[in-house]
Amino acid sequence: MSFWSEHDHAVALLELLVRGELRHRKRQHAAWTELSSLGWGRRATRAKVLLLDPRVREEVAETLDRAWPSWRQEAVRLEHNGLDPTPKGIARLAQLDRITAAEEADLPDRMNRRTAAALVGRHAKSRLGPFERVVLDDVDLTDDGLVRVRPSRGLHVVKGGEVYEARALADLLGELLLTDRGLRDGARLGGVPPRAVLTVENLGTFQDAAVPEDVLVLHVPGWNTRIARVVLQELGEVPVVHFGDLDPNGVAIVEHLRRWRPGIGWLVPDFWQEFIETRGQRKQWPETALPADAPEWVSELVEQGLWLEQETVILDGRWAAALEAALPLPEAGSPTRC
Repeated sequence: MSFWSEHDHAVALLELLVRGELRHRKRQHAAWTELSSLGWGRRATRAKVLLLDPRVREEVAETLDRAWPSWRQEAVRLEHNGLDPTPKGIARLAQLDRITAAEEADLPDRMNRRTAAALVGRHAKSRLGPFERVVLDDVDLTDDGLVRVRPSRGLHVVKGGEVYEARALADLLGELLLTDRGLRDGARLGGVPPRAVLTVENLGTFQDAAVPEDVLVLHVPGWNTRIARVVLQELGEVPVVHFGDLDPNGVAIVEHLRRWRPGIGWLVPDFWQEFIETRGQRKQWPETALPADAPEWVSELVEQGLWLEQETVILDGRWAAALEAALPLPEAGSPTRC
C-alpha cells in the first residue's frame, strides 16, 4: 500500500486539491510533512496552512486516482451535503450513510444496544448520539444485563398470568436468572417478600454463603447494577445489606449502591480483622474517603496498604451470627405477599 492509500493521508491530499489549501491537524501530521517535502504544498502566510502549488494539480489528482479511485464521487457527495473535504466532513458523510441505510432497513422491534451501535455508529461500542437515536426511536434498545438470584422461601416469578415458584426454578436450572428482556416482557417477583436482601460482590460467596431461608441473595459484582435495581424496586422497601471485599473496588460498589438507595447496609463482620495477619494482601489503596460507617480497623487497613477478600469470612463459624446481626429481626405472624 502506498503512503497516500492510508485514509487520513488521502483525505489530506483531497482537501489540498479541492480547497487549494490544507490546515495542519495532528492526525494528518505525516501527510502535512510529506506534502511539504514534495513541494506540492507551500507554507501560507497564515500559520499551519499549506497552499497547493498550481503546477502540481494534475500530479496530485493522478496520485489520488491511484490511492483512492472513488475520490471524485466522494468530493461531489461532500459538496452536495454541504460538508468540507476534511476528516470531520468524511466522518459526517459516513455517519449519514449509516443512518440512511438504517432508515431503509427493516429493523426489529427490539435490539441489543451494541448491535444498534454497530448498525448506525462506527463500531459496536460507539456512543449513540442524537442523530442515531432518531433512527432508533421505535426500537426497544436493551443492555441485556442480568442478575443472578438465590430466591428466598415463598418467592414467586410472575409473568403473563402464570405463577412460578422461584426456588423450584432455581432447583431446576441451578440458579434463578432475571434478565433485561425477561423483565421488559413483564416478568415480576411476587409471593412472600424476603425479610431482607443480601447483595454480594463475588460469585463464590454468592453461591456458597449460608443464609436464612427468608433472605434473598443477589450477585452484584460491580457498577452495572441496572437489572439489580429493577429487582430491588420490585421488592419495595425490603431492607438491603451489601457484603463485598475490603478493597477499593469493594468500597466503591457500596458507595455506588448507596447513591441510588441510601439506606443500604454494609456488612463488615468484626471478627474479619482477625484475618489481617494471615490473609491480608499487601496492595495500596487510592486516595479515597471511606464510608462514614466504616469500622476503625478498616481505616487502619487503608493506612497499612492491605486488602481482604470476602470468601474466607463465610467459612468461619461466626458467619451466621454476624449476618443475622446485620439483618432486621423476623416479623411475627404471617408475612405479607408482594
